[in-house]
Amino acid sequence: MSQVEEQNLTEVSNGGHEEILHENTLYAEPIYHVGNFTITNALLNSWLAVIIIILLCLAVKSKAKLIPQGIQNAFEMVVEGFLGIFDSVTGSRAKSMKFFPLVFGFFLFILINNWLGLLPGVGSVGQVVAEHGEKVFVPYMRAGTADLNTTLALAIIGLVASHIFGIVAIGIWKHFNKFINLKVLAEIPKKIFKDPTVIIVNPIKAFVGLIEIIGEIAKVASLSFRLFGNVFAGEVLLASMSAILAWGLPIPFMFLEVLVGLIQALIFAMLILAYLTINTTAEEH
Repeated sequence: MSQVEEQNLTEVSNGGHEEILHENTLYAEPIYHVGNFTITNALLNSWLAVIIIILLCLAVKSKAKLIPQGIQNAFEMVVEGFLGIFDSVTGSRAKSMKFFPLVFGFFLFILINNWLGLLPGVGSVGQVVAEHGEKVFVPYMRAGTADLNTTLALAIIGLVASHIFGIVAIGIWKHFNKFINLKVLAEIPKKIFKDPTVIIVNPIKAFVGLIEIIGEIAKVASLSFRLFGNVFAGEVLLASMSAILAWGLPIPFMFLEVLVGLIQALIFAMLILAYLTINTTAEEH
């Protein structure tokens, strides 16, 4: 492979050389179709991550005892460590316990997806398909988080969940007024004679709520592009190092990507936790 974005694989066919194009695409490539449903290599990787999480949970459950041993002991240490970190954000063990299943689920899914993309064969084992008169190599698997569709879906799920928790915790009216503040506008006729400044102050408060709506949309973009960008950049980096020297050189960068995968999963989970905490906290005057 001679380039990062466009790598040329060569095979011998009928005594000649036939060029096969291999690209690091920004999008997930389709590998199979079930009716109108397209299965992409990133989706296949995400399914494998879900299967691994299910098997891990079943293994922990089957070995669960009053006196923890082995995998249960290790898992309990991880859970306690995360709950301690969560407490520093939520300020309440009760909230940490409430948010733990969702946030830790995000962490595990993203982490396993990130690390699966580093396994030997992922991105290099696949099939050759014909596209626009050219033969293109399509890998059977790629990191699910290297597909913007996956990270965008995760971000939307996290943000929607934070608003659902917010509505349940503080009520739909209070939560609604965080963004479209009808309450401060309704107060203007009542307070205008006692405090004329409400004519200026309260519309500003209402406008700040509209800015919050823009902020919520920005959160989706920030969460999805940060995770996607870091994972995809890691794929490109490893491809670059492999193109320079396939033996030995990529190894230090693979260890670096293991660390990056862990950090990015933790950052995503902690941001979702912060949004959950903010939306479930009533505003005080």
